[in-house]
Amino acid sequence: MRVVFLGTPEIAVPSLRALHSAGHLIRLVVTGADKRRGRGGGTSPSPVKEAALALGLPVSHSVDDVLEVDAELGVVVAFGRIIRPHVLARVPMVNVHFSLLPRWRGAAPVERAILAGDEITGVDVMRVEEGLDTGAVYARAQVPIGPDDTAADVRAALVEQGTRLLVEQLAAHSLEWLDHGQPQVGESTYAEKLSSSELELDWSRPDVENHRVVRVGGAWTTFRGKRLKVHAADLRDGRMVPTVVQPEGKPRMDFDAWRNGARPGPDELFGDLP
Repeated sequence: MRVVFLGTPEIAVPSLRALHSAGHLIRLVVTGADKRRGRGGGTSPSPVKEAALALGLPVSHSVDDVLEVDAELGVVVAFGRIIRPHVLARVPMVNVHFSLLPRWRGAAPVERAILAGDEITGVDVMRVEEGLDTGAVYARAQVPIGPDDTAADVRAALVEQGTRLLVEQLAAHSLEWLDHGQPQVGESTYAEKLSSSELELDWSRPDVENHRVVRVGGAWTTFRGKRLKVHAADLRDGRMVPTVVQPEGKPRMDFDAWRNGARPGPDELFGDLP
């Protein structure tokens, strides 16, 4: 099948490689612009661009360039940009979305599912419409969320299942299936991108909720007026115990090593400001 691929981060790379391995003709890869790195002014390509160039595929940063190639279908995976109606009118597109729609439409479905305490999530191959993740669903797979699973764990399982569904869906010899998707049913929820303030551990909340924040990634608290990142923690008998932390300006370290160096007093608590 003649396709264009639109994606940017690392989680989109397996789908791109799988489509290429399956023999589809990838006419163009559209991805986010190169990002500036360091103080020297150099730039780095997105993971999708890097993978596409390694496969010898043409790359663009402009969605409108999709209209200049002979493509039957667009495949979108974690692209992160709006695709305008005039493009959708010319090239039908499907999206690999990492939730069980209509639950968790939007940018952070994995993180929101964990924070909400969901025990099941999943991945959909769905039609791209003007609305945010509102299109019909063509294929779906469920993925459990274990009590200790991190966002990275869940995302890896979703990427594996989503890549499989995508390849199976595109194995058809025609695009007749585009007219036979299942409408989304149920109450919709919005997965807004997490803010830094949402990742601050609130020690007045139940430990299980703070543990979810740590599992999402980027959790932090304060100690002696400075930020302390909490990269990993265990939940033991309902109590959260940090296991890997990172003080300001220092590398990650085991929590016990940090505690031995900081020597907290009996009245010193996380989250306290001077």
